[in-house]
Amino acid sequence: MRLMDILDIARYLGALLLVLGLIGFAGLAARRFGLPGLTKSAATRRLKIVETLMISPRQRLAIVRRDDVEHLVMIGPEGASVIEPSITPPAPQSAPSTGPTT
Repeated sequence: MRLMDILDIARYLGALLLVLGLIGFAGLAARRFGLPGLTKSAATRRLKIVETLMISPRQRLAIVRRDDVEHLVMIGPEGASVIEPSITPPAPQSAPSTGPTT
């Protein structure tokens, strides 16, 4: 191979890596800040899956939080059904102190 061929290949690979990096950066920025009309940023989302538990290979339980109210939902191949609506989430536990306070 000639030196010019190697330089051309290196230039093409560099341009490919640059374009892939820009696409990845745009995807991360869209996920972080949200795109108007497509996604919302994490701070403004009202829905959140708190916890999931696999019951069987085809069924699972999920706790879904909406506006500080949780709902227990069973998800399976036949669809989803609410098992328990309007659960009040537990109060956040404070971290235990490690030593005596004076």
